Amino acid sequence: MENYLNVLKADCEELLGQFQRTDSVRYENFLPIWRKLDFPSIFYGKMVPNEMRILCRLALTTAYRYFLPPYTFQIRVGGLYLLYGLYHTQLASPKEKIRIALKDWEEVMKFQQDAVNAQHYDVVYILRRLLSEKSFYFTAMPTQLNYQTKKKLKKNEVCEEFRERPERVKDLISVDTLEEIMNVHQHYEKIKAAISSTSGQIDSGISLIRKDLVSELQSTVLEYEKLQEQQLRGRNAESGDGDNDAGEGSSDQQECSRRAELLASIKSKSYGHVLEASRSRRHRQVEMDASGSGTEPGQSGHSRRRKRPLSLRTRTKKNLLDKVGSIKLEATSQGMMEEKSKVKPKKKRRFKW
Repeated sequence: MENYLNVLKADCEELLGQFQRTDSVRYENFLPIWRKLDFPSIFYGKMVPNEMRILCRLALTTAYRYFLPPYTFQIRVGGLYLLYGLYHTQLASPKEKIRIALKDWEEVMKFQQDAVNAQHYDVVYILRRLLSEKSFYFTAMPTQLNYQTKKKLKKNEVCEEFRERPERVKDLISVDTLEEIMNVHQHYEKIKAAISSTSGQIDSGISLIRKDLVSELQSTVLEYEKLQEQQLRGRNAESGDGDNDAGEGSSDQQECSRRAELLASIKSKSYGHVLEASRSRRHRQVEMDASGSGTEPGQSGHSRRRKRPLSLRTRTKKNLLDKVGSIKLEATSQGMMEEKSKVKPKKKRRFKW
């Protein structure tokens, strides 16, 4: 099924590209494109049920990528409509669910809040209908983990045409880029100083680049990000729900820390009791009675060593066999006594001289 991955991705991008040219997020504009491309026909074909289920799972996973950042709001809406259509037109029975990871749930809730603030109620209706139909499968990881396999995980290539503009600026001027520019600038200064000291003809005051280029780039990027945040807050204030979105400007470190705390709490709830029991078993000494009557109350961890009680069927069978055996034994003993009583004792012959 991995051979169909590139084809499915191309079909989804073709559908979302046509939806992007409509400059709308309405479902009534998405539906004609869906029908025009006859998108449900990707599930047609003679396949065994197992292959059909794998194909449905692959299609939902491919469409789910466009429902998450760093894509624009319109492309994410198109990804939601695409998931809704694929989920209801799949041929697998029972229906394959949409796999959603724990780390992506916060982004889904922010997306829903943005749709409510912008009064895109058709988007909210589609999302809540999927939730009410229990079409999401909540997992810890976005993809299924397969152990003891030698497959190389392919990186998810982001389509640049659908990408959000602020994300492009962050990727263009990153920390690694600034460090590289600083290293090149220092190397240029060293070479210029060495040449000027040896030849003496080149003026050391000549500079082809700015000395504070790195700091200027960093300050420009920060100003651009602040401008984007101010515009977003202004839109939320106009819609009247600016207080609800006050926490959208949190940094990546805070989001990572909250995510880590959430995962740690889940792990502690699920494995806390088991770990405590295992530590107590390490230093526990089992003291068995000489009579073998059982274990003490403090030795509940070793209750597996006790013999399991016999079932009702086994006990009934055993009792019946014992009764039948005792009846047969009594009957045989009585018969032997009667036979002995019936046999006449032989008279001893006296010896004659």
